[in-house]
Amino acid sequence: MTRIGILTGGGDCPGLNAVIRAVVRSGIDVHGFSAYGFVNGWAGAMSGEGFELTHERTAGILPRGGTILGTSRTNPFRQDDGPERIAGTLQSQSIDCLVAIGGEDTLGVAQRLSGEGVAVVGVPKTIDNDLAATDYTFGFHTAVQIATDAIDRLHTTAESHHRVIVVEVMGRHAGWIAAYSGMAGGADAILVPERPFDIDEVCARLTRRHASGRTFSIVVVSEGAAPVGGALSGREETDAFGHARLGGIAVALEGEIESRTGYETRMTILGHVQRGGTPTAYDRVLATRFGVKAAEAVGEGAFGQMVALRGTEIVRVELAEALRAPKLLDPDVYGSAEVFFG
Repeated sequence: MTRIGILTGGGDCPGLNAVIRAVVRSGIDVHGFSAYGFVNGWAGAMSGEGFELTHERTAGILPRGGTILGTSRTNPFRQDDGPERIAGTLQSQSIDCLVAIGGEDTLGVAQRLSGEGVAVVGVPKTIDNDLAATDYTFGFHTAVQIATDAIDRLHTTAESHHRVIVVEVMGRHAGWIAAYSGMAGGADAILVPERPFDIDEVCARLTRRHASGRTFSIVVVSEGAAPVGGALSGREETDAFGHARLGGIAVALEGEIESRTGYETRMTILGHVQRGGTPTAYDRVLATRFGVKAAEAVGEGAFGQMVALRGTEIVRVELAEALRAPKLLDPDVYGSAEVFFG
């Protein structure tokens, strides 16, 4: 009997439990597998800590946010004998293949392990939607809906107080969440990592808007957005994969906009609320389809590959293709949003 190990790594994300449920149910019922879940991502794969995944352990988790397996940003390649410890765990648990559910960091580890002979199948997860080779990642639509709901609510308080409100959303390298939620929420300016912004131009647009009789404005900004020249500083801390811990651009923008325009300005950082709560129906379906196809890939020995959405079909791509470069915001999407600025 084929035995699979499942782990979730990186930031938590709505839809993770739907993937776990689908891999387990499809693996057991369709392919005759058994399944073991490692807790806390690659940390559990190194320590061997986890539990059996059965129908009973995965019942009722479809609508739940987060992950029943727990997660971490542990990088085994920065740990003493990390890859060797994973290999030992797989052997001791009699695991034939790993299903790794995560973004560029988690799947980057999976790719390296695949190169060392470990049988791995990847499932793409990131609310930022910046993973190449798939049209969408699960969790993205839920994050956009959460951000859009927040922007809708901020419209009323901005209008009541005649304020500019800056809304900071997630997006390290790519502005997908900012562009989609900003467009859906009727933002008056959207600032994204792909387009360094000119603070003078932003303020000029807001000034023109208010001069035309509008009494409030909404500015949506990705956490990774930066001005031309990079004058507004951010955090310098880094995680186990060397990524800066971002957040706070909205604080700087709040001060700059108010001092330059004279308009009372407030900021809101949505932060981890975008990761939390129940996934939307779209993400539940996409995550379920990914899980079913991941189990199918294991059954067919399609290792070193990742399941991906192309159009309406779930296909397989090489992990290397998915990790070649971040998928940045489509300029055409930003162009559509830009029509409504100011």
